[in-house]
Amino acid sequence: MTEIVSLISRHGYVVIAAVVFAEAIGLPVPAALALVAAGAAVGSRVLQASVMLPLALAGMMLGDTMLFVAGRYTGWSLLGFLCKVSANPETCILRSAESFYKRGKLTLVIAKFIPGVNTMGPPLAGSMRMRLGQFLSYDLAGASLYILAYFVLGFLGRDFLKTINAGFQTAGHTVEEVLLLAVVAYVIYRLWLVRKNRIYRVVPRVQVQELIEKLKSEEADKILVVDVRSHGYYDPEAARIKGSIRIEPNNLEQELQRIPPDKDIYLYCT
Repeated sequence: MTEIVSLISRHGYVVIAAVVFAEAIGLPVPAALALVAAGAAVGSRVLQASVMLPLALAGMMLGDTMLFVAGRYTGWSLLGFLCKVSANPETCILRSAESFYKRGKLTLVIAKFIPGVNTMGPPLAGSMRMRLGQFLSYDLAGASLYILAYFVLGFLGRDFLKTINAGFQTAGHTVEEVLLLAVVAYVIYRLWLVRKNRIYRVVPRVQVQELIEKLKSEEADKILVVDVRSHGYYDPEAARIKGSIRIEPNNLEQELQRIPPDKDIYLYCT
């Protein structure tokens, strides 16, 4: 914490705005920690809240708006790219889509506090064709709530943070060793998750022509073609493959009751 406060003291408001912006666009930087340190710095009269808060909010809104626009033009591909650090990219995307499905636009207000959804919210909103003005209003509320929460935490807890820092300095190398072990344990855990979920990265596929031939053959009555486009990518007026049915992947438990157990099922999405 001392290093962060010292960095903020030397370089001022630019550091906070840059860190918040970097997290907003998906980079693995601790914006929450920077905001806590900034709150402590304001409490110690190193910074002024009237300058720091607007700059942090501007940095977060700029990053979110960039992802919103990118999501509108790239859609699912950008979401997949942002999820590459996840052990299971498909789950990462669907978890974010499910949050929108259950909570609607209010997801943007709480997204910053939900791991895995914080970065995905703006591009998902863009890919779902949310109006820019509507996005900005909800995102502004969410960004303000996030920034103020951690800023107030740092401002009110500045004396407690000083006590913790003094303890760290007294402990010396012991703290460094514990932190190093924690990092190693986290890396091992992530590798275990990747290994555990690697089976889901390989999805069996069939060529279009092969399926067409099967639908023309005597096997046709044993085949069911299912449209699994999520609600954000499905327009009720959109064309579907002839004879296919549609299920909503975010309501899978109920939808599966419609699927005959004696059919060979072929899925298609976006």
